[in-house]
Amino acid sequence: MILFKKAQSLTEYLQKLKSQNVSVGFVPTMGALHNGHISLIKKAKKECDIVVCSVFVNPVQFNNKTDFEKYPVTIEQDILLLEENKTDILFLPSVKEIYPNGTDKLQHFDLDYLENILEGFYRPGHFQGVCNVVHRLLSIVEPNKIFFGQKDYQQTLVAKKIIHQFHQQTEMIVEATLREKDGLAMSSRNMRLSNDARKKATAIFKALQYIRQNIATKNFEELKKEATEIILKNGFDKIDYIEICDAENLEAVNHFTKQKKLIALIAAYIEDVRLIDNLLI
Repeated sequence: MILFKKAQSLTEYLQKLKSQNVSVGFVPTMGALHNGHISLIKKAKKECDIVVCSVFVNPVQFNNKTDFEKYPVTIEQDILLLEENKTDILFLPSVKEIYPNGTDKLQHFDLDYLENILEGFYRPGHFQGVCNVVHRLLSIVEPNKIFFGQKDYQQTLVAKKIIHQFHQQTEMIVEATLREKDGLAMSSRNMRLSNDARKKATAIFKALQYIRQNIATKNFEELKKEATEIILKNGFDKIDYIEICDAENLEAVNHFTKQKKLIALIAAYIEDVRLIDNLLI
């Protein structure tokens, strides 16, 4: 595995490979890697000649300073995992390398209503931060394909907008959420949970399953109320949202219809750790 810390050096290296018709797959991460990330690496290896993985904890997508400071950093373990899984290139940039002009006056992206609902509502400025880092990374790597996990569902729709507007040469691949045996969605934030909270955290997935099992027969408000009870009874401190939306665009849906592909989404806190998950219906 080759390690790059400078954007220009990586771009020049990849351009030489592309001139030889080598296809490039890209997996952007914030580190604290787990099997969900590794599944994306493996998918990229199957579909592309070489795989680039970036590890960069993006400060501008954290609307909560404490959340940023507590985000797990496990770079030595990450490097070992990437090497074990035969990743070709690791891009490990500094903040200055990603934002050479600083972070005060970043580009603003038009995300329409996506910026102000669900994650956008509860994390103001979050998606502008996501857009800036995705746009910058894609400009550096210019991959043939970029790979995301479904767990951050709204983020994938935001990234899709950026790719459509600025990086049409890149194909976006979204892979299903990888879960632990008990159903908990794999997440770097799980590292911050105590053993007790880790067991209780499965309530999010149980609530999502309950919604999916009963969506055709129950009123949506009743469903969301019952899902709330499942989560709070299992030791969660607070729920930001439980919503059922159109999976294509995340517009709110009030009743079941077979004509629309739906998705249930949840964000909730346990031990001051904010967990998100979703389930396609």
